[in-house]
Amino acid sequence: MKFKILWIEGKRAEGPSFVPTLRKKGYYVEIVSTGSEALRRLFEIDPDLAIIHSASMRTSGKRICKSLRDKVDEIPILVIASANSDVPEDICAQVVLKLPFTSRKLINRIVPLLPGNGENMLHVGPIRLDMETKQVRCQGREANLTPRLAELLKTLMQNPGTVLQREELFKNIWKTEYLGDTRTLDVHMSWLRQAIEEDPRKPQLIKTIRGVGYRLDI
Repeated sequence: MKFKILWIEGKRAEGPSFVPTLRKKGYYVEIVSTGSEALRRLFEIDPDLAIIHSASMRTSGKRICKSLRDKVDEIPILVIASANSDVPEDICAQVVLKLPFTSRKLINRIVPLLPGNGENMLHVGPIRLDMETKQVRCQGREANLTPRLAELLKTLMQNPGTVLQREELFKNIWKTEYLGDTRTLDVHMSWLRQAIEEDPRKPQLIKTIRGVGYRLDI
């Protein structure tokens, strides 16, 4: 899974760009040039991390930080500041790096901010599932799942766009051959919708296919 970085940088940035190196290291980096553009595209990009190159925008980055926090409180933020800048003490970024520094130092500061271990992370569309912590993040919201809910969501994420039959889902997740009552599956799907859907009553991600089963639409 590629971690997503929302990179906010002014159009007249000076000095070497770190973006090519990050991309070579396997990160998906989406560049925007203003804080307002970052806010407009925040849920579309759904990043794991936001990096504000405040030095390229002649600003401290404090206002952009606050705006991002107001939208998605838990998003990690790293600010790149110029060497002689006065960074506000109350800036709501986890990390502030002052230029100059190397790409290696930047990556070393990025890694601890990213969620979980990449080997345990699944990312499909707007859904990120950490199978180690059993946490799911979708469209700016986070939820803790039970092991069974996590396995159920994992199965859906591994088969996006495919209709999964109720009986097979129940058999595989509950590890049983008894299929006399699969209503428990419906209850768990309802709980999953509460965790990831914007409106669980009108689900856009987990669709019920009447008489057959469920499908994850991305």
